[in-house]
Amino acid sequence: MTYQPRLGVNIDHIATLRQLRNTPYPDLLEAARLCEAAGAEQITVHLREDRRHIQDADVKRLRAELRVPLNLEMAATDEMVRIAGRIRPDWACLVPEKRNEVTTEGGLDVVKNKKRVELAVKKLQKAGIRVSLFVEPSLEAMAVASELEADAVELHTGLFCLAAQGALGARSPRKSETELERIRKAGLAARKQGLHVHAGHGFDYENVRRAALLEVKDAHGQPVPLIEEYNIGHAIVCRAALVGMERAVREMISAILAP
Repeated sequence: MTYQPRLGVNIDHIATLRQLRNTPYPDLLEAARLCEAAGAEQITVHLREDRRHIQDADVKRLRAELRVPLNLEMAATDEMVRIAGRIRPDWACLVPEKRNEVTTEGGLDVVKNKKRVELAVKKLQKAGIRVSLFVEPSLEAMAVASELEADAVELHTGLFCLAAQGALGARSPRKSETELERIRKAGLAARKQGLHVHAGHGFDYENVRRAALLEVKDAHGQPVPLIEEYNIGHAIVCRAALVGMERAVREMISAILAP
């Protein structure tokens, strides 16, 4: 069966604008509705320990009002597992979290934190929530994610995206190629182990096109996209400041579906 990749729009930075001055605007649900209208198939939010942008009430409201699935990014802590168990998003994506980071800096170390992650996965799935693990694109991480019986992996694409943007200087072109190959190999390994393959972190309207060209053969030997779902926020919100949310989302969907 063929399919088209899904776009999940992360609206954390809409909440960031609101929290800067503690105003009632911009309205998070309104932003989500615009994303839905433009064709987004999921809304993603990260409820951080320090509540720097998304608040508990935001997650509850989105869960109650959204027409598309809600993906809750969260640390694998007792507090967050309890909150997710009460609100019951469609997906929970377990991510690493540090108070002093600007944004998530890398994938979750599922080897070092295996027991804690395993417990969180089991509790979330028992609550009827599908679980993805935000991990580095390594073969070891794919194997451990399978052992933990996660539903999906979300491949951390930050280093590839930085290199594709030229942020690593003269070594950027070669590094972007090696990182894209890591993503391809990890995605193939995940698929072979029955995991769904998602991807996110650092994508913009150009570098996402290269990831969207990665393919795998389906059961009938036909090529289909390797990555099933993209979760993208910062680039879309920045573009939306210039052209509006609906157009920004439609442009990203176009970049993914017609690379």
